[in-house]
Amino acid sequence: LSNLRDRKDLGIHSEMITDGVMHLMREGVITGKRKTRNPNKVVTAFIMGSKELYDFVDHNEDMELYPVSYTNDPYVVADIDNMVSINSCLEIDLLGQVNAESIGYGMLSGSGGQVDFMRGARRSKGGRSILAFASTAKGGEISRIVPTLAEGAAVTTGRNDVDYVVTEFGMVRLRGKTARERAEALISIAHPKFREMLREAMVRRFGN
Repeated sequence: LSNLRDRKDLGIHSEMITDGVMHLMREGVITGKRKTRNPNKVVTAFIMGSKELYDFVDHNEDMELYPVSYTNDPYVVADIDNMVSINSCLEIDLLGQVNAESIGYGMLSGSGGQVDFMRGARRSKGGRSILAFASTAKGGEISRIVPTLAEGAAVTTGRNDVDYVVTEFGMVRLRGKTARERAEALISIAHPKFREMLREAMVRRFGN
């Protein structure tokens, strides 16, 4: 959010908001003027952040809170033109399957609204979905782009729902690509020190 300060009249429709939304509202970046649903309002299901954020939201007429059954309804999301959904993950395999919930058998989170927002954004006029994450974990020791998901890992989002994928090394689009093309694209935005390992895994799977 701190990298969006140069934007104008952004609108927010989200499952959750944090302090970053408050800062952009105060700076006039988030106005909701162009929203085709709940115009001029920041819409969310719940809020997590500082006491300053809770005080800011209290009796704030620019904010509207709804049940998750409304905020996460893919058809509601799709009704917002130019909707951009931004999600993250713990790992993604070379086919594009996404795990955003567990490390192996150990659950860290729930599925949240990831799939709901990805599907809703895809149906939105001018919309798109983005999966954005750091390419590594554990201080660079582990690649988040992996040959296969870890044993026991949850598949939060199936490969056919994934569109744009972004790391600090670039952006690729997986939608419409073959299995091998997906693997090649993901390897291109993996951390350089893991690319050879990933290429070897790709060759074992798909051949030269």
